[in-house]
Amino acid sequence: MKIVQLANFYTPVSGGLRTCVEQTGRGYIAAGHERVTLVPGTEDRDITFPDGRHLTVRSPLLPGSGGYRVLTARARVCALLDKVEPDVLEANDKLSIAWLSPWARRRGVPLVLVSHERINAILRTRVPRWFPLDSAATAANRRLHRLVDHIVLASAFSAAEFEVFGREKTHRVPLGVDLDTFRPAPATAQHPERDDVRLVTVTRLSTEKHPELSIAALRELRRRGVPASLDVIGTGPLQRRLAKVADDLPVRFLGHVAERNRLAELVAAADVSLSPSPAETFGLATLESLACGVPVVVPSEGAARELIMKPESGRVTDGTPQGLADGVESLLAAPAERRRADARAVAEQFPWSATVNGLLDVYATATNRERVPQRERQ
Repeated sequence: MKIVQLANFYTPVSGGLRTCVEQTGRGYIAAGHERVTLVPGTEDRDITFPDGRHLTVRSPLLPGSGGYRVLTARARVCALLDKVEPDVLEANDKLSIAWLSPWARRRGVPLVLVSHERINAILRTRVPRWFPLDSAATAANRRLHRLVDHIVLASAFSAAEFEVFGREKTHRVPLGVDLDTFRPAPATAQHPERDDVRLVTVTRLSTEKHPELSIAALRELRRRGVPASLDVIGTGPLQRRLAKVADDLPVRFLGHVAERNRLAELVAAADVSLSPSPAETFGLATLESLACGVPVVVPSEGAARELIMKPESGRVTDGTPQGLADGVESLLAAPAERRRADARAVAEQFPWSATVNGLLDVYATATNRERVPQRERQ
């Protein structure tokens, strides 16, 4: 099959969405398929690499997004799709569905939405309290459900906004983690005699991610006498404001860490990871922490809680600074080796190969083809 992966909000610092597109794309190629990415950028480009053909369409910046671009040149995008002639069009965002759907219907190409966000969760902090967000989101999702052929959802939380319209089009395919890169620190790098507590959060520093809650949780822990520090990995529009809030605390803002081995090393050095966003539709950063043997404290809202599958792999809290701090202290009371083992055991259930197989099964259904599954590699 020739699979086109189309995505907005795709930059070198995109985080989970870019990771998902890159990992699944490589999996498509390994399974013998042709993979093409189509994303916005600063200029028009058409480059072929070992991991596929990459098309970039010059696109404007989205104001207030912290550097994200959005595909607006619809005619140019459709002309590129006409030339590429995909067997499957994989849309990794919801903004483009309204104008991609007519093209896909005319060409007889299955349009598959891979949902990376829940509309009501992502917009809750961006609209006034009086706005009927849930009913507006339901109307938008009903239209999306009608316009696409299949919808891929990574969690029960993500699925809830579409399965209310029926399950004929929906498919649950959990995302994955690179288990070779993200792994526990070697025994020689562990310091059981340390008295300090190292926390880490890997997140985009934007409103819907609520990174301020990690800093507030650190403040609460130190108020309780816990000698904790925090590494914040990621960038975003809130960075300056957060730096001011954390000025009197032992917080390191490390920015975007592009090198995956270095990112894994930083995460694996922590005792506990914080994932405070109530809007996660899966929680790739949460899963990467677990793969490093680092338990995670998460809120009860959102999908990250679905990854806390073993007793000491994490804590599900009310999401407040006090609740997050309680979760950290509860985990620290458990033996470090048990925390590492439980966290890693959860992550080992989610290799990227399983995600790729799940997606290719959907695409085989969409194109009425039979497929021999690839072996799920760890």
